[in-house]
Amino acid sequence: MQSSIILIVFLPLLAALVAGLGGRIIGKVPAKAVTTAALFISCALSWPIFLGFMSGANEATVVPVLEWIRSGDLQVDWSLRVDALTAVMLVVITTVSSLVHLYSWGYMDEDPSQPRFFAYLSLFTFAMLMLVTADSLIQMFFGWEGVGLASYLLIGFWYHKPSANAAAMKAFVVNRVGDFGFSLGIFGTFLVFGTVSIPAILAAAPGMAGSTIGFAGMRVDTMTLLCLLLFVGAMGKSAQLGLHTWLPDAMEGPTPVSALIHAATMVTAGVFMVCRLSPMFEVSPTAMTVVTYVGLATALFAATVGLVQNDIKRVIAYSTCSQLGYMFFAAGVGAYGAAMFHLFTHAFFKALLFLGAGSVIHAMHHEQDMRYYGALRKEIPLTFWAMVLGTLAITGVGIIGVFGFAGFYSKDSILESAFASGSVHGTMAFFVGAFAALLTSFYSWRLIFLTFFGEARWASSEHIQHAVHGDHHDHPDEEHGDSSHSTAQPVTGTAGYHPHESPWSMLVPLAVLSLGAVFAGFGFHHWFIEPEGGAEFWGGSLVFNEHLMHAAHEVPLWVKLTPGLVMLVGLGIAWNHYIRRPDTPAKWVAATGPIHAFLMKKWYFDELYAFLFVRPSLSLGRFFWKRGDVQTIDRFGPHGAAHAVGVGNRMTAALQSGYLNSYALVMMLGLVGLATWAMTS
Repeated sequence: MQSSIILIVFLPLLAALVAGLGGRIIGKVPAKAVTTAALFISCALSWPIFLGFMSGANEATVVPVLEWIRSGDLQVDWSLRVDALTAVMLVVITTVSSLVHLYSWGYMDEDPSQPRFFAYLSLFTFAMLMLVTADSLIQMFFGWEGVGLASYLLIGFWYHKPSANAAAMKAFVVNRVGDFGFSLGIFGTFLVFGTVSIPAILAAAPGMAGSTIGFAGMRVDTMTLLCLLLFVGAMGKSAQLGLHTWLPDAMEGPTPVSALIHAATMVTAGVFMVCRLSPMFEVSPTAMTVVTYVGLATALFAATVGLVQNDIKRVIAYSTCSQLGYMFFAAGVGAYGAAMFHLFTHAFFKALLFLGAGSVIHAMHHEQDMRYYGALRKEIPLTFWAMVLGTLAITGVGIIGVFGFAGFYSKDSILESAFASGSVHGTMAFFVGAFAALLTSFYSWRLIFLTFFGEARWASSEHIQHAVHGDHHDHPDEEHGDSSHSTAQPVTGTAGYHPHESPWSMLVPLAVLSLGAVFAGFGFHHWFIEPEGGAEFWGGSLVFNEHLMHAAHEVPLWVKLTPGLVMLVGLGIAWNHYIRRPDTPAKWVAATGPIHAFLMKKWYFDELYAFLFVRPSLSLGRFFWKRGDVQTIDRFGPHGAAHAVGVGNRMTAALQSGYLNSYALVMMLGLVGLATWAMTS
């Protein structure tokens, strides 16, 4: 098992080095083959480990790699820790990443920089694997920053687009804010516990209950402070409200990148970290309450913004943000198993939705505005059914006691756990989460109806016009970063363009992920959330509250039925607005102008941050540049010195008359001055 773990983690790194450093030498196809094969091997090795924990045959394993840091009391060894929690993340990361690699063969086929792209994908996967196998907080921080770097490279992959560069920088800067809190949490944890070893910290955490520590001139609860600082890092990486602004702009990257970031890596890192450190959070009810409220606020915020988005990828991006809110408030009420279960199922149906959206964009010549879609279900039927299955999964369609799609088991278990917790914040999370589920159903089915039903509205698309008139832009780097602000009105007609189904390299990942979206909840819920199977499966890798899980299964029937009912309400409203009476949305926009503008502006978070932070920072930087650098340092420094030399040169040049008597006069004056100085000194 140890050799398998080492191969799982380091094969993607080796492949990234081969493709990144030798891509120009070996060529595009070998570079793609090396990275894709490495990920499929890692995936094939990960599933037996995961299934072994399900059967009870595996135990937590620590694989020493090397001695890393020896500095005073700080002793850090580089070790790979694999328990049930890590095993879940291994299959999620390697499965989705391997399918994204395969999908990218078709999607990026005409891009000239494919070796670089595949190298970045594999580097991203390696960093995430390092994060989830970390045995210490320092090692986790290494993986944490690694995915931040790789996300910057991938989001800004098409660096010739200013919007892509801006989005990559935004993601990098916003995550640095969260990572500052995370690093402070690591420093404080080492100060309190004297170690950064995760097992040692979790074992000692209960003994710190009730202790206090000095912070900012105050005495505060030790574990509350540490948990909240660590949670700030989770907020940045998992795009929680306040530090979420980078996530929608990350759509500037290629669609496979969106699937990788949103489904299997980066954004789930914060949820994983909270669950990994769940014994610490359990010691601080205050910290858990904060986690709950931040999660439910994020779920509601992102769901409301997703209602009005027109860019197909941004709708799914805000859906991710909302679903992450569910995971966090599940952790906040103590249902860590349910949080990880939703992370597990979410990986399948969210990757399916993103890659399905990429297939639609591919068919529509890289048009991303859903207002220019319509009537695509007969043109790209395989993509249509894949996205319908993903929508059935995210909206939680199912029948109690019979069968349900993936989200039916995981999302419903979160809502039932929140209600069963009996706390004020848990009850609020249930009702807010149910309302967010209604909004999720509406915007998810709105996407399906706008894209695949109704009349064809392709004629108004610039991308389609380019395709029809031979002005081809066949590379994916012509994608819109954001077409949601387009003011053009759709016009019925195909403009002579016929959408085409994607190649097999894109359809095979959709088929595999469809199986996950259909069966992941039904097939694995016993081990993740059932009171009997869950305690045995998790095996202490996270806090599994059997009492809460029992209570969640015994909630009143109306609580169990609520998610299904709100799903039907959202479906009904979407059907009425976009199928039965397609003129209704325009009327609603006219009637609710300020509210619609508020949602279109994403609650004005970007504008607020621009006013509070961006513009003052730019003004301060401009002041130091113009007044400090140019007018002070340069003026009296190098430029001033150069000016003085020039003036002196002009003055001395005036003495160069060419007459001997002038030179003699100067020499005489010099001798007089020298003699005067010698006599008076």
